[in-house]
Amino acid sequence: MKKVFVAGHTGLIGSAVSEAILKDKKFELVTSLRSDLDLNAYEEVRKFFDLHRPDYVVLAAGRVGGILENKNFPFDFITSNLSVQLNVIRAAVEYDVERTILFGSSCMYPKHCDQPMREDQLLTGKPEVTSISYAISKLAGVELCSAYNREFKDNRFLPLIPNSVYGPNDNFDPSSGHVLSSLIKKFHEAKVNNVNSISLWGSGNPRREFLFSRDLAEIVINLLDKNVDVEDMPLNVGVGFDHSIKELSEIIKSIIGFQGEVTWDDSKPDGAMQKLLDSTRIQKYLTIPKTDLVGGIHQTYQWFLDNEVS
Repeated sequence: MKKVFVAGHTGLIGSAVSEAILKDKKFELVTSLRSDLDLNAYEEVRKFFDLHRPDYVVLAAGRVGGILENKNFPFDFITSNLSVQLNVIRAAVEYDVERTILFGSSCMYPKHCDQPMREDQLLTGKPEVTSISYAISKLAGVELCSAYNREFKDNRFLPLIPNSVYGPNDNFDPSSGHVLSSLIKKFHEAKVNNVNSISLWGSGNPRREFLFSRDLAEIVINLLDKNVDVEDMPLNVGVGFDHSIKELSEIIKSIIGFQGEVTWDDSKPDGAMQKLLDSTRIQKYLTIPKTDLVGGIHQTYQWFLDNEVS
């Protein structure tokens, strides 16, 4: 059995990947809690790799958040993500890991970018300012992977750019979470508290592409031991269609059963107006699973209820 170290196994993507690994008889899952392994400390990371000798690494750890979190903590976002990525990638090189998968973000793309966005459009313009520190940290992580592959003529580092991922184990805090999970929490609380209306940020017009975490996990499992030519570029991972935030809010409102009014506060920032990915290149290697958005939100909301997320 091949050992797979999932860094960040309690988070949204990491938990989905860990769940998939446990179901696959080819792999043995290796994890560590944050309290036992500080990914910001290279000596700790090196000792962990020396002890466990993973064959594969899935780097799903890092600081993430929505518009407000990115705006309030830009220094924390860039330093934490740069540190974690550098330490894990250095250890993967030192201990000859066969395949390391790192996750970028669609916010890496220029704010003004042709849609859908192709991988060769990275670094052709400035990212959206509300998430620029996070975007730069993710660009640096992707370049670390590509730089190794170029220098050593190898494809052992595989950076993926998934679009807006959602699912169980997400962060549902409206002040720090992403849009879909934040909306679930807001509509749920509004229903429970019997309020007549809720106000949501922005105009509701930006469009986003949503990828269910368990679909992304299936993709990761299939790519761990696949010979993939990354051609000095990461691979986009998306479903190929998007929804406006207003459309998303109506879906979530219906699933949760909120009967009140929804208003939009256009004094708050929208972020990029559209971030649809061109996922043509990855489809040379596999078929992207596409859980229906309504079904995926039902599963996510049920997890939220079962775990009584505060």
